[in-house]
Amino acid sequence: MASAQLQHHTYTWQWQNHTINVATETLGSGPSVLLLPAFSTVSTRAELTTLAQVLASHFQVTLLDWPGFGDSDRPSLPYQPEFYRRFLKAFVQDTLPQEVAVVAAGHAAGYALALQSWSRMVLIAPTWRGPLAVMGAPVAVRRGIRQLVIAPLIGSALYGLNTRPGFLKWMYRRHVFVDETQLTSEFITQRYQNTQQPGARYAPAAFVTGGLDPVDERGEFLAGLAQQAGPVMVIVAEQAPPGSKAEMEAMVQLPNIQANYLPGSLGMAEEFGDEIASTIQFFLQGNTALT
Repeated sequence: MASAQLQHHTYTWQWQNHTINVATETLGSGPSVLLLPAFSTVSTRAELTTLAQVLASHFQVTLLDWPGFGDSDRPSLPYQPEFYRRFLKAFVQDTLPQEVAVVAAGHAAGYALALQSWSRMVLIAPTWRGPLAVMGAPVAVRRGIRQLVIAPLIGSALYGLNTRPGFLKWMYRRHVFVDETQLTSEFITQRYQNTQQPGARYAPAAFVTGGLDPVDERGEFLAGLAQQAGPVMVIVAEQAPPGSKAEMEAMVQLPNIQANYLPGSLGMAEEFGDEIASTIQFFLQGNTALT
């Protein structure tokens, strides 16, 4: 199958007194599907490349880098959920047709749920709590860590320690990928370079410490999921960490949720893009039969 032609774009968004340039890509033709990468220290739309290329044989696929991540601008801002909710609403209204489906990975799920205007929704290994919250760190401790990381001098040093290639590889092996052979030196170097862009530490510091958690408790997330008007599919990562997997399994207990269990951990959207594309293609085309 020939690769779909890729088009790069820049979406310019005004937030308060800031002009933020957001990196986007489109490929393929057909019904519109927006792919939202997971939030993480290394978040990039490149994680969804394989998934996008497969889907592009049937859909017009749009990818983006969230503001503060990837190739988008990374200004020093107090990143918070409302910032990303406003951004996503503006981006969809300004650039996409009225009939659009969304595929959201990881923490992006909560922001996709907030919009509630999708024709169809796929949530891949969805989460709503940042890493330190999952680990049980108290709110005050998490806030203190965030302030340290965004502070001058000491913040750069702390961020540097937590984005070393060796640490990134350990992180991937622990809860992101299940096949360690994919964690080549080239792969880790690319991810490391992604973390070293100007202003790179501000948004990841918010995510890791729970500052980008879209809700405060599971009930709020499930309520948002239950309120979706269009069909919803949840992809549960079979090898996800126990705490994260428990949240995913709570989601699929809701009525009218189409559930699929597939191999992978929190990075399954990247590691198993081919398999996921095959699973969600017919759902996005209108097949809503429960499995």
